[in-house]
Amino acid sequence: MVDPLAEQAVDALQAVTGAHPGMRAAHAKGTLCAATFTPSPEASSLSRAAHFAGGPVRAHVRFSNGSGDPTAPDYAARDGRGLAAKFYLDGGATTDIVAVTLPAFFVRTPEDFLAFARARRPDPTTGEPDMDAIGAFLADHPEAMTAAMAVVSALPPESYLRCAYNALHAFRFVDAGGGSRFIRYRFEPDAGEATLTADDAETRGADYLQHDLAARLADRPATFTLTAQIGTDEDPHDDPTAVWPDDRTRVTLGRLDVGGLAYDREQAGDVLVFDPTRVTDGIELSDDPILAFRSKAYGVSVARRTRIDHAET
Repeated sequence: MVDPLAEQAVDALQAVTGAHPGMRAAHAKGTLCAATFTPSPEASSLSRAAHFAGGPVRAHVRFSNGSGDPTAPDYAARDGRGLAAKFYLDGGATTDIVAVTLPAFFVRTPEDFLAFARARRPDPTTGEPDMDAIGAFLADHPEAMTAAMAVVSALPPESYLRCAYNALHAFRFVDAGGGSRFIRYRFEPDAGEATLTADDAETRGADYLQHDLAARLADRPATFTLTAQIGTDEDPHDDPTAVWPDDRTRVTLGRLDVGGLAYDREQAGDVLVFDPTRVTDGIELSDDPILAFRSKAYGVSVARRTRIDHAET
């Protein structure tokens, strides 16, 4: 059964950037890559998940811009970039991680997400953002300021391969002995982070990130280190607007090697969905209401662009 709030949320997103048939409601413009994930020796001590033990596993990675408009230029500075990874496990199962360049999410609840999306609707007379509506929302929701300030101050990236990406939700890792702890994922580029000025990015063209990705991967693979930040009892596990302190322990979970562009998915009607609630044994969802809501909203978006139940993808 379709969640009415999820329907309204997707409607509100499409009111901001337009409805684009066949495209995702957010992160519409992206590039799919083939990858391999190799777990670290430490990973299996934190979680009994299959891809954290043994040898390398096959993966897909999709790099994207945050906008729901697939024609929006890559040089748009005020746009979070995304890295979504799907790991292929034995027996045909998969598990996903969805991460962005922002340090936190904007809201804590689905209802606030809907209100925020509606506040971002362009002024019908000018076609520009309604700064009064956005300002009023931020005044009522100070927890949104961390993400909002990150967007306002963001510079265009030099490359998707030179961004760090944060999975903004907490997950419970369960180890072989039944012990557990809450973590947050982060992908760190082994090449280091780098940005451009707005002018430099614009001179590179509307699709410079897509072209850069193809050129770099044609030359050599790119590598990211996947880490887990270990939360404490003082760190909220259900609030994606809250940034955990930098002094929390980080453990390397493994290496993600991005080998090249992929053409074996999203072809001839194949539908690929990256859903952070798609977990496997050894990883459990937190009580974060935004995390649970994302799957419902994805379901609406998938149905609109494909008429397929996203649980099948």
